Amino acid sequence: MPFKKTVTLYTFLYIFQLLQLYKRTATTSHLPAGLHYNKIMASLALALPRIPWIPILFFFGLLSVTFLDVIIGLGEEWLNDDSMSHGFFVPAVAGYVAWQERHRWLGIELRPNLWGLLLVAWGGFQLVAGTLGAEMFIARTALVVSLVGILLCLGGAGLVRALAFPLFLLLFMIRIPNIIYNQITFPLQLFASQVAEHTLSLLNIPVLREGNILHLASGPLSVVEACSGIRSLLSLSFLSIVYAYLFGEKVWMRGVLLVLTVPIAVATNAFRVTITGLLSNYKRELAEGFLHTAEGWLIFVMATLLLVAAHRMVNFLYHRFYSASKVAD
Repeated sequence: MPFKKTVTLYTFLYIFQLLQLYKRTATTSHLPAGLHYNKIMASLALALPRIPWIPILFFFGLLSVTFLDVIIGLGEEWLNDDSMSHGFFVPAVAGYVAWQERHRWLGIELRPNLWGLLLVAWGGFQLVAGTLGAEMFIARTALVVSLVGILLCLGGAGLVRALAFPLFLLLFMIRIPNIIYNQITFPLQLFASQVAEHTLSLLNIPVLREGNILHLASGPLSVVEACSGIRSLLSLSFLSIVYAYLFGEKVWMRGVLLVLTVPIAVATNAFRVTITGLLSNYKRELAEGFLHTAEGWLIFVMATLLLVAAHRMVNFLYHRFYSASKVAD
């Protein structure tokens, strides 16, 4: 069962949340016990009577029945595709973020907007088109489109704006279109094999590259799709957004870290292919089976640590130049 990156991702999210909880506790320890709980319950007591429960149950029941096959397909993909194993956490994390941001949407005056029905209808059309055309990306994004339409219909544009970030997170549970996936994967395979070839040559290890295949003294080493880096890129992209939310007070930091995941994932994957070549040249069994899987774990951990270091560096540069500009003014 392909849970390598799923377990790693879960571990880091758990650690990040513990750190965030510690940080929050340290800053609020001077407040009276039970104050935050009472504030939450008071806000819920005011908000719950205003929520239209019957329309919500109707719409979400209809949504679940309509998209049942899509939801089942997503679950099967998360279970069987290593590149999408983080999908199990996306709805849970999106729900957690929505709850953390409850102060933004609990106090909103609900203004139902009938344009939301148009979005729901468009989502249904998109579902039919994606199903008939066997294009899973179109069918699956229709689920998010319909969800936005329901929120717009029941609560208005203000509610959609308040929940914009958790709704955006839901897109990470959907695999990118195959036509784009295939266009990205092979160039990444070639890049990783080229970096490995040059590095091994610098280390005086005889190597000949033919496309994405490295010919070593111990035998050929193929840089397959799984070693292209696209898998770690997808998981690391989601992790970067969640990490920036938990530890970054600046909204723009989410976009910066998301962009930085591309070079980090590509570089660490090229490093992994190089290490695999070194091990294979020494003893081929070291580059296969469990050891190869464990190597993937370590590389993903290294990529995550590089992401944390990049966040620290961007923060350092921002505070340094921002402080300098304030002094100059």
